[in-house]
Amino acid sequence: MATARLDYVAPWWTYWLHNFPHFSFFFQSVDNTFKPEEASYQQSLILLACVGAVGLGLSLLVLAVYLACLCCCRKDVEEDTKRPETCCVTWAAIIAGLIICSAVGLGFYGNSETNDGVYQLTYSLYNANHTLGGINNLVGGSVGNVETGLKQHLERLDEIFATRTDYLQALRFMQLMVNNVIRELTTLPDINKANADLAAIADQIAFTEYCRWLAYLLLLILDLVICLALCLGMAKQSRWLLITIMAFVMLSLILSWASLGAGTATAVGTSDFCVSPDKFIVNQTKDFLSADVAHYYLFCSPNLPNPFQQSLTICQRSVTTMQIQIQGLLQFSVPVFPTAERDLLGIQRLLNSTEFSLHQLTALLDCRGLHKDYLDALMGVCYDGVEGLLYLSLFSLLAACALSAMLCAIFRVWTLMGSRDKEYDDIDEEDPFNPQARRISYNPRRSNIHSFCSYTSSLGSQASLHPPPQSASNAMPAPEYMNQSMLFGGSPRYENVPLIGRGSPPPSYSPSMRTTYLSMTDAQIRHFGTDFQV
Repeated sequence: MATARLDYVAPWWTYWLHNFPHFSFFFQSVDNTFKPEEASYQQSLILLACVGAVGLGLSLLVLAVYLACLCCCRKDVEEDTKRPETCCVTWAAIIAGLIICSAVGLGFYGNSETNDGVYQLTYSLYNANHTLGGINNLVGGSVGNVETGLKQHLERLDEIFATRTDYLQALRFMQLMVNNVIRELTTLPDINKANADLAAIADQIAFTEYCRWLAYLLLLILDLVICLALCLGMAKQSRWLLITIMAFVMLSLILSWASLGAGTATAVGTSDFCVSPDKFIVNQTKDFLSADVAHYYLFCSPNLPNPFQQSLTICQRSVTTMQIQIQGLLQFSVPVFPTAERDLLGIQRLLNSTEFSLHQLTALLDCRGLHKDYLDALMGVCYDGVEGLLYLSLFSLLAACALSAMLCAIFRVWTLMGSRDKEYDDIDEEDPFNPQARRISYNPRRSNIHSFCSYTSSLGSQASLHPPPQSASNAMPAPEYMNQSMLFGGSPRYENVPLIGRGSPPPSYSPSMRTTYLSMTDAQIRHFGTDFQV
């Protein structure tokens, strides 16, 4: 026996999630049947959502222990031992960033899959709502035509044919047919409530899905921005940037664990529904739909009888019988009672309209249209929707773990930056070879001293700067570095200038150079002071 019900088979991941343990607040086992109206079942889903809170607590505990170890076990190490540690911290941050980027990719895919599944669900609900609305309009229109239009025409014809007993019998028989049509149409299931419920459910699901999709999108973008900002912060060694990153990492960590708990609870609850959706729908529609009607649309088997077939057949036969009666009256009564033609033609038009509505109603009440919408909704929720939730849960778990590791790396970078600043503070500011000594300390006496380079630049080729000629016997060849005047732009005035004020170690002066500096004139000493005296 082939049935349309075989088109839907719950995927394996829904059975896996369905078998998750369900416990109430008092840790009592709860039936995993989808019963969202029961308090015990709601408590079991809330406990599953608390998995995110447990994970957040463990992450904060690990971070607190790591931070305590950094504060208590901090040691002063040499520069050679610091470089490998800095390299390890850098690589840890890079690996954490790569894991976050991979998790973000999974998150984008899962967010898209979940959105597609929910969109398919809402589309099916709106389509089914349109079908049910069409059925409701056809039933209401047919009943209105029969109750008001036909009865008014029959009452006027009853007055016109008052003298003809045979015509009055035909009118009584037509009145009986009208009552049959009204009775059969009113016995059809009241689908007004189902129509209104589907529209409200579809609107609520669409709004909730939009909020969920937007929230996950912002979380994914936040994680990407954190990765980029971390690279910039570690490259610039900026304290305020690292503080900002730590704040956003902590926010993203909280949101990741919260999304993991919410996604897990939603996936488990949806899987409970997907494993046995028929039972839940039958229970929800039992107030306004009979069990045979619900099974007819849920299973849509050719072997299942159409619960509306008998009523529709009676209506069709009644309308056909009335059309035959009207044709006879138009043929035989109009020549005798010309005033009856208008009412007879009005009845004929109403019967033709009612017959057309009954054909449309028969097509809409067939199970194939609504059953297709039902299957599309199940496919969207149980395949794309739950699969997307699993990817989103995996994203939340990976992102939370990677963000915790990233926070540890940021803490370590912070301590390394503090150690580096402490080393700079320990350097002797009076050391003439310290590159920062001239920037940190300020000596008013030294601020007025000019170097030989600046002095010679301002005075040009003054004769007082030229040393007295030396005897040939005392002259020695100039050192090698003294002959490289091209390093100073080819100007010969830089050849015999010492490297004072350049942050370089003092050179080894030759005897001739020492004699030159010792033979400075009084004017030069007054100008330069005693700083260059040996």
